[in-house]
Amino acid sequence: MQYVPQDVYTMEMQSVFPSVSKVMSHIYMVDHCWYDILSGKSMNEALASANQLIEQAEAKSIEELDALFSDLSERYKAFFSRQDNMDQTIELDNPYAGFRKTSYAEIVLQVVNHGTYHRGNISAMLRQIGHASVMTEFALFWYAKQDE
Repeated sequence: MQYVPQDVYTMEMQSVFPSVSKVMSHIYMVDHCWYDILSGKSMNEALASANQLIEQAEAKSIEELDALFSDLSERYKAFFSRQDNMDQTIELDNPYAGFRKTSYAEIVLQVVNHGTYHRGNISAMLRQIGHASVMTEFALFWYAKQDE
């Protein structure tokens, strides 16, 4: 896998986030939070746990954060391999928006959409500082996986 250089990864800039590393840490923190919720933690517990991770994630190199994402991905895969009903609902007590029931499938959609949104931020940030970004279209992933 090809990574941007560490100085580009941590470069401060005027954008949606102050650096690519901060966006990546944010994505990881939110992905981790939703995983904890799916695993049975309350939203308040998951947010508290995720907020403790953010500084640790921000201190990691891009390669180290990639390893954390890989580990979290394996935990998501294991969780979903045990599920036989993605329409199963859980109740969220969101401190910002209140109570609501939501399904596992809706949470997956939230995780994917959140990551997609911020990958777009990263792409724009890299272009802003003169570096090429990569295509982030999911359909391109289908074909890349086909060639493996």
